[in-house]
Amino acid sequence: MKKRFLLFLLVPMFGLAQNRLSISIEGVKTSNGKISVAIYANENGFLEFEGVFKFDSTKAQKGTTELSIESLPPGKYAVAIFHDENGNDVLDRNWLGIPKEKIGFSNAKMKTFGPPSFTECAFELRSDKEITVIL
Repeated sequence: MKKRFLLFLLVPMFGLAQNRLSISIEGVKTSNGKISVAIYANENGFLEFEGVFKFDSTKAQKGTTELSIESLPPGKYAVAIFHDENGNDVLDRNWLGIPKEKIGFSNAKMKTFGPPSFTECAFELRSDKEITVIL
């Protein structure tokens, strides 16, 4: 019994605290559809559906849309966002594969020939944090 009690006391000291990531998405052109946010915890599977650590969405608000992701353990993360204007839950692309809907990333922008890497987008989360992403 004494060992279980000590373990219970030590758990918070080993980084199991959960954090909130508050995201301000700027440059939202219309209030149509929703803003979809994907959180990635490592470069394996970055920008792939299978690689998403957490996902959320909210109704788009013209100008700036706010969204919070709760219960993130401390670590390194990268955020990818898109404005799903038609609400079909898909990032619509043209025949070349170029996104037709606005997208944004934490700490990086779309490059001429493709998206940024996980490393370019990554940031450390050690406590509650606020970031801004521009579409």
